[in-house]
Amino acid sequence: MPELPEVEVCRLGLRPELEGQRIEGVTVRAAKLRYDIPPELTALLPGCVVHAIRRRGKYLLFDCRRDGVEGSLIVHLGMSGNLRFVPFGQPPEKHDHFELVLGKQLLRLADPRRFGVVLWQAGPPAAVERHPLLAVLGIEPLTGTFDGDWLHAACSRRAGPIKPVLMDSHLVVGIGNIYASESLFRAGISPLRAANRIGLARYRLLAAAVRETLSDAIAAGGSSIRDYVHSDGGAGCFQIQAAVYERDGEPCRRCSGVVRQIRQSGRSSYYCPQCQH
Repeated sequence: MPELPEVEVCRLGLRPELEGQRIEGVTVRAAKLRYDIPPELTALLPGCVVHAIRRRGKYLLFDCRRDGVEGSLIVHLGMSGNLRFVPFGQPPEKHDHFELVLGKQLLRLADPRRFGVVLWQAGPPAAVERHPLLAVLGIEPLTGTFDGDWLHAACSRRAGPIKPVLMDSHLVVGIGNIYASESLFRAGISPLRAANRIGLARYRLLAAAVRETLSDAIAAGGSSIRDYVHSDGGAGCFQIQAAVYERDGEPCRRCSGVVRQIRQSGRSSYYCPQCQH
């Protein structure tokens, strides 16, 4: 599933081509993805200018406006979706379910598993935060308010293992499986350690590791582990430099230990028992 770095890379790739552009039309080829695509989009969006493309967690927010219409198009890529620009006249592929017709090209959403989201929130940009899907989201880990002190306080009453806690989007958004494993490795913290048994100093290390890991992943274009590709069709390469993720049985890159794989909350966790404790 595209996580925060992949969605941010997508946003950065779309921004120069889409911001300031007028939407000429909308094509809906599937009435429903995870939820019904609002049928009124075909009448609302034409004539709108995309004034900004923002990100909240793993959601892309297209702020649109024209006379009499103001709102945000909410897009989630689901498990395997992608947004890409294609020229006029290029036939849609099997899983191309939604597209914006722009002045010089099309922006298509492909979603093979149909777990993505295309929704609409009317009102000024700030109103989108009230949407039920966004209102429950936790803190953004790349903002100044996310630090070790905040994380220590937020986890002080959580007795479960730190890795599933770190991946809880109601607490912190966008830290997927690969980035949780890599952040914990960088901080030297075992994924098995109880969240409320980690001290403030180590939480400061962890918060810094989360920010560093996500920033490095964005710089590397994200992680193309399965289906994820950029808006131009390119692939991310952060997974190539992963220290522990999917390296079960291989030597630790920090010590003489061996990377192990365990299951936590139905997901694979990777860590070095020798240097993570």
